[in-house]
Amino acid sequence: MNEVAVWTVIVLLGLGTFGLRFVFTGVIGDRQLPPWILRHLRYTAVAVLPGLVAPLVVWPSATGGQLDPPRLAAAAVTLATGLFSRNVVAAILLGAATLYAGLYLLG
Repeated sequence: MNEVAVWTVIVLLGLGTFGLRFVFTGVIGDRQLPPWILRHLRYTAVAVLPGLVAPLVVWPSATGGQLDPPRLAAAAVTLATGLFSRNVVAAILLGAATLYAGLYLLG
């Protein structure tokens, strides 16, 4: 891509992000949201986090896009810890420890 196309995409994405945020803060920020919208907004973080993490587990750039056991084990430990303990911090810490231990032991 040439430089103009890259900057055009960056500016358009910035304007789009600003527009989405402005709708909630500037346009309807002083009004009460309907209960059905509030119910759906509770699940935003739950939907975004797996979308950010899944490509790093399934197609990690560190391995050239190939699956590897340390990342799969870390994802499984993180998921199991989160499901059983309902503790996000413990899930993150145990997942990170599993990843680093797996990378150390398996290379």
